[in-house]
Amino acid sequence: MSLIIVVIHVIVCIALIMIVLLQTGKGADMGAAFGGGSSQTLFGSTGASTFLSKATTVVAVVFMLTSLILAYMSGDKGGKSIVMDAAPIEEKQTEAQPAPATAPAPAESTADDNKTE
Repeated sequence: MSLIIVVIHVIVCIALIMIVLLQTGKGADMGAAFGGGSSQTLFGSTGASTFLSKATTVVAVVFMLTSLILAYMSGDKGGKSIVMDAAPIEEKQTEAQPAPATAPAPAESTADDNKTE
């Protein structure tokens, strides 16, 4: 099922790119909106919606739906986690042994060690 939706999603992506690239730019209408022409509306007269603008809307809706479906399907994992199966590790409390207050005295040397010639 997910493979079919992925294929539809890729086809819709390519179609959306092609439809957007085929449309004419609206840059010329913006110049007329700010005093360059006889337009009475803010962004110029757009006229009736064309086939490409309607196709863009339809393809964009299909793109969003397939995106949501794929996101839902990828998040719906029914597998078990190994973390949930493991028992919690109990912390062992070890009692710290107190450190000696003074350092041990050095061992006394014997008379043989102190001989000098």
